[in-house]
Amino acid sequence: VAVTGVQTCALPISQGKHLQHVRTLSVEKEDAYIGMDAATRRNLEITEALRSSESSTSPTLFSLLDHCRTAMGSRLLRHWLHHASRDQAIARARHASIASLIDLSLSDLLTERLSAIPDIERIASRIALQSARPRDLSGLKSGLQQLPAISSVLAQNKESLSDGLVEIHDALNTPPACLALLDAAIAEEPATVVRDGGVIAKGYDTELDELRSLSDDAGAFLTALETRERERTGIANLRVEYNKVHGFYIEVTHGQTAKVPDDYRRRQTLKNAERYITPELKAFEDKALSAQDRALAREKLLYEQVLQQLLPDIENLQRIARQIASLDVLMALADHAQRHQWCKPELSVEPGIDIQQGRHPVVENSIDRFIANDCRLNPERRLLLITGPNMGGKSTYMRQLALIT
Repeated sequence: VAVTGVQTCALPISQGKHLQHVRTLSVEKEDAYIGMDAATRRNLEITEALRSSESSTSPTLFSLLDHCRTAMGSRLLRHWLHHASRDQAIARARHASIASLIDLSLSDLLTERLSAIPDIERIASRIALQSARPRDLSGLKSGLQQLPAISSVLAQNKESLSDGLVEIHDALNTPPACLALLDAAIAEEPATVVRDGGVIAKGYDTELDELRSLSDDAGAFLTALETRERERTGIANLRVEYNKVHGFYIEVTHGQTAKVPDDYRRRQTLKNAERYITPELKAFEDKALSAQDRALAREKLLYEQVLQQLLPDIENLQRIARQIASLDVLMALADHAQRHQWCKPELSVEPGIDIQQGRHPVVENSIDRFIANDCRLNPERRLLLITGPNMGGKSTYMRQLALIT
């Protein structure tokens, strides 16, 4: 059973909550895909190298083809390679889309836009689970801002697009309410976590802006106080500063402590200086630190409200993610086909294989010269007897035919 959604297999156990991003269930029939057991997948090195110790450096079919610009595209490509459909209509539709991308030279126009799109699929899951981080939302905002340009490129060539690309174009409708909320609520470069502040954009909430201004006014107040206290005490090197451990303080070197007024109260003794607090500075400290704490609490509340308001857009975000992933994979395959002179196969309902000048996609990329070869199988010629010396290329030839098929 395939569950429409993201990270779905582990979520019911690990989350223990309502999974708003899991919308439907669909049944996958085993005979819908080309059957490949674990040994076949391993020997064909589809996504893992035959020698596991070399998996980090040895090329695989996936690593060769993965020119995807998004994490969503890479995941979908991996899925396509491991779930090769028996339905020729699906393969023909993909071939037609790849041909459209090549013929219309759309890759250069779309590459930069796709590269700016984050993992919308996983961000949608995190929003559903109310665990999305501030930079997830900032990335989602910038990603959604790329959709109109992508849609425009496809629209300009819509009459020449394949049906699959037309479907992608029609599905890339930017959710206006979602983008408007993100644009208004989330800062351009938010902090990593909400507790650090600086996540909610200025102007989104009046109360938060007022609390921030009280905290931000601290710098101007300290400068003015420092100037006044230097004039009042005659201590030229007096400093008024702040740190998170001791709060606000007036620092005077030991050689100048005789000039300290009676209203100064010692806060901390250092090796070369004394730190003091005054009633005025203490009152401002209480006010400023209180405003800072209240601002952080207000910001946390607002961020949680933003996540709640994004819940209705999860289905739209998942739809957009699926279409972006498909477009990304098709572009990656189109780029590879052009770069390595790959051709579109002719698919037939009749049994048989007729390959001319076939090449092993991975091996030919790893050696200086690969000798292309043919293969012809039909109902009258169902078996080939392959002979030759060790390291003569017998297994490469067999794997080549399997990968092409």
